[in-house]
Amino acid sequence: MVEDNGNLGNLTVIELRKKLKKRGLSTRGRKAELISRLLNYSTMEDGKKRIRQRKSESNTNGDVDAPTSSTGTTTDMKTLREQERQEREQLVLWKKPLLTLFYFVFESGCLIHSLIFRLWKRKRSVLAVLVLTAVLTFLYNTEGAHQSIVMFIRKHLLWCGYWMGLGILSSVGLGTGLHTFLLYLGPHIASVTLAAFECMSVDFPEPPYPNSIICPEQEEEYMSLWTIMSKVRIEAVMWGAGTAIGELPPYFMARAARLSGADLEEDEFEEIEELIHEKQANPDELGFMEKAKLSVHNLVQRVGFFGILACASIPNPLFDLAGITCGHFLIPFWTFFGATLIGKAIIKMHIQKLFVIFLFSKQHVESLVRLLGSIPAVGMSLQTPFAKWLEQQKQKLHHKMGTGTQSDTNVLSWIFEKIVIVMVIYFVLSIVNSMAQSYHKRLSKAKHAVMGKTKVSLE
Repeated sequence: MVEDNGNLGNLTVIELRKKLKKRGLSTRGRKAELISRLLNYSTMEDGKKRIRQRKSESNTNGDVDAPTSSTGTTTDMKTLREQERQEREQLVLWKKPLLTLFYFVFESGCLIHSLIFRLWKRKRSVLAVLVLTAVLTFLYNTEGAHQSIVMFIRKHLLWCGYWMGLGILSSVGLGTGLHTFLLYLGPHIASVTLAAFECMSVDFPEPPYPNSIICPEQEEEYMSLWTIMSKVRIEAVMWGAGTAIGELPPYFMARAARLSGADLEEDEFEEIEELIHEKQANPDELGFMEKAKLSVHNLVQRVGFFGILACASIPNPLFDLAGITCGHFLIPFWTFFGATLIGKAIIKMHIQKLFVIFLFSKQHVESLVRLLGSIPAVGMSLQTPFAKWLEQQKQKLHHKMGTGTQSDTNVLSWIFEKIVIVMVIYFVLSIVNSMAQSYHKRLSKAKHAVMGKTKVSLE
C-alpha cells in the first residue's frame, strides 16, 4: 500500500527517520527527502505485490505490465535528484581531487563559451566599448596639458575600484566568499585610527596613501571619531557598494528561474519552502538558524523595500536568502538594489567603521595592552609582542620619507600574513569546488532533459 503523502507530511522528522530505519533505508537528509524516500519505497513494494497478484491470477497470460503512475514517476525523480545532490556534496578537492579538477576545467570552458556567445550577440556594444577604450588609451599615453586631469582620474578610479573589488569578493557567492573586511578594510581603518591619534592629525596624503603613513608637521588639539570617519569614508563606501553588487547573482538567478517557469530544485529556495512547511506542522522543532532564515524570508516578502533595507543594514550572513526571495517574487530590480546599496554602503558601513575606530582609539588600545598583561600565567607572553608591535607602528609614523626604517619582524605581523594566505587559498579552493559542482548540475539537467525526451517518444 502506497504511503499517503499527506499523512507523512504530518509526521515529525524523528518519526520519519524511525520509519526509514525500520525499512532498512537511509535516514539522512531533509524532511522532503525522507518523505520522498518512503514514498518511493512504498510504491516499489506496492508494484511488486500487484505483479505477484496478477501472475497468480492469470497463469495463461504472460504479459503482465509493471504498474506505472504519476506518483511513482515523481518519487523516482525525487530519488534521482537526491542521489545527484549527494554526489555533488562529495565533489570537493579533498575527497575527489581529479574529478573535481576535471569538472572545474569543463565548467570554466562553458563559462568562457557563454561569455563569448553573449558578447557576440551584443557586437555593437562591444565595438563601442573597444573604441572608447582605444580613445582613452590614446589620451592616457599622449603628452599634454590634460595629463594632470588624467592622472587625477586614474588615481581615484584605481583606489575606488580596488575597494569595490574587495567588496564584491566578500559577497559575490563564489564558494564561501573572501572575508575582505577582516583582512583588508578593517586593518586599514585601524591603521588610520592609530595614526590619527599618534599624529593628532589626519592631514595625510590623499588616497591612495603611500606604503607607510607619515605624520605631518602640524598637530591638532583634539582628535574626534567623526574626523577619522570622514578620512576613511571613500574606502568604506566603495567596499560597501561592492558588497551590494556581489548580492545581485542570487537575485538574478531566482528571478530568471521564476520568469522561465523553471524550478530552483535543490537550491536555497527549496530549503525555505521546507522550513515553511515544517513551521506549520511542527513550530516547536525549529532551531535558531531555521527561525532566523524564516524571519529574513518573511520580512523581505511582507515589508518589501524597508525589509530589504533592514536586512542589509546589519551584519547578516543569511542575506543571500533575501536576494533569492526578492528574485522569486519578482520584486523590481531598483527596489532590491537600492535598498541593498543604502543598507550596506551607508548604514552598515558606518556602523562597522565606527566600531573599528572606537575599538582602536588610543585609550582603548592602551587599556587592551594593560588587560593582556593582567591575564594569569600567559599575560606577559601575550602583552610583550603586542606592545612591541604597537611601538613599532608608532615609530614608523614619525619617520621621514627617504629615511631607513627597521624591518618589521614582529610575530603578530607574521601570524597575520599567514592567516591572510590561508584564507585566500581556501577561497580559491572553494571557487574550484563550487564551479565543479555547477558543472555536475549541468550534467544532471542534461540527463533529465534526455530522459524527458525518451519518455515522450516512448509514449
